[in-house]
Amino acid sequence: MSRILSPGKTIGILGGGQLGRMMAIAAKAMGFRIAVLEPKSDSPAGQTADIEVEAAYDDREGAKELAKHCDVLTYEFENIDAPTAAFLEETLYLPQGGSLLYTTQHRIREKNAIEEAGVHVSPYRSVDSKESLGLALEELGRPAVLKTCQGGYDGKGQVVIKENTNADQAFETLNGNEKDLVLEAWVPFEKEISVIVTRSTNGEISTFPVGENIHENNILHQTIVPARITSDTERKARDIAYQLAEKLELTGTLAVEMFVLEDGNIYVNELAPRPHNSGHYTIEACETSQFEQHIRAICGWPLGSTNLLRPVVMTNLLGQHLSHVYDNVESFSKNGHLHVYGKDEAKHGRKMGHWTVLGSDIEEALAKTNYVWEKQTSFINK
Repeated sequence: MSRILSPGKTIGILGGGQLGRMMAIAAKAMGFRIAVLEPKSDSPAGQTADIEVEAAYDDREGAKELAKHCDVLTYEFENIDAPTAAFLEETLYLPQGGSLLYTTQHRIREKNAIEEAGVHVSPYRSVDSKESLGLALEELGRPAVLKTCQGGYDGKGQVVIKENTNADQAFETLNGNEKDLVLEAWVPFEKEISVIVTRSTNGEISTFPVGENIHENNILHQTIVPARITSDTERKARDIAYQLAEKLELTGTLAVEMFVLEDGNIYVNELAPRPHNSGHYTIEACETSQFEQHIRAICGWPLGSTNLLRPVVMTNLLGQHLSHVYDNVESFSKNGHLHVYGKDEAKHGRKMGHWTVLGSDIEEALAKTNYVWEKQTSFINK
């Protein structure tokens, strides 16, 4: 039987990044207190917390200290090693458990689990040597994408192997002698979409509206909602997310990234067992945000409505954008909702915040976004 946590209890968050920050803001609005474990103080989540535990993620003493303060534990990123996850599950109340975390930490395990759930992924082969890479390329053809099985995000940890690409060099680039690799067939997709799905400790499941994702330099640039897809594709995407939540016995939040092919078929690309960048639009545009929904789910509360209030475009703000956004904060804030994460250093390509613009329809939201974005950031060589 699930526990129902009342306001006044303390939620522990493993990880001090922006997802933890937005979880904490939502939780505090609901009356909860927040404890954060992060290797350094004054992290984005730590700035909003009642208690900061400064310790490495795999520090057992740090976990014990966190356990003294919190009534339930969640995490804002999935790169937690299996022994630590097992220890946390034994030491604290971690309703999400460690099973899905373990599955999604390794691309082969993740793809196997998705297929076992009856959902399609792009054809793939496991690679552990230059020879196995050659055989995989013969089977899947070129172009194909070689990826590390663990780690890697925003285009890191992957190489596109084209007709003129030296496969041996691609293997060495990803340090294949020390890391498991996977070769994925190139999918000629029409659109990239994602669905955020939440399942509570009592088994209730809800999905958010489908987001259409635009990437630049392998980093999410914009999420457009409602996605510009057919109603049949929307239904299939939400059904896939619901099916995965059930089959994987999800508790909490899962982001399901998908490719939509020209013929209408959908392949799942990746999973993330936590709130996700492509769901940030929900803060202003939905009755319940992905962050509040996540807190509801792990605390045993009924899930909130995910109805879309207005069409919306969410744009990521990277390190190279931030100073100019600050200089033109009046224009950005007049036309939309500005979120800045409180990170200590604005690096090129690093996600420093996001900007959400609502409209009466998607055309208006895009027009407002593009007017300000192109006018204010034209100086940036993206």
